[in-house]
Amino acid sequence: MRQLGVLEGVVMNELWSVGGSGTVREMVDRLRTQRDLAYTTILSTMGNLVDKGYLRRTSEGRAHRYHAVMSRAEYAAQLMRDAMMRGGDADSVLLQFAGGLTLDQQDRLKKALEHPTGD
Repeated sequence: MRQLGVLEGVVMNELWSVGGSGTVREMVDRLRTQRDLAYTTILSTMGNLVDKGYLRRTSEGRAHRYHAVMSRAEYAAQLMRDAMMRGGDADSVLLQFAGGLTLDQQDRLKKALEHPTGD
């Protein structure tokens, strides 16, 4: 899995913040408060995200609705798994990651490992 580009990340973060789906027009309207982006720029970015497998597209009248294929947490976890595989020594990568966590984050990680389904 490739890491998202800057604009792809902006679009995905906005989609995730509204429940994981939206039209190009909805994204243009929401992003316009942050940056001046053309409709065609968002359209091509969302098309690229479909091509890369991050979004799927469904017809909705004359428009398309785009749906995130994975949640923000699933994306972050996949990036971490990819980093461990590419990092050479997976144990060292994991130790570096865990060593950088706060004590609270370490406690939450321990609890998550003890109860992986949230029980």
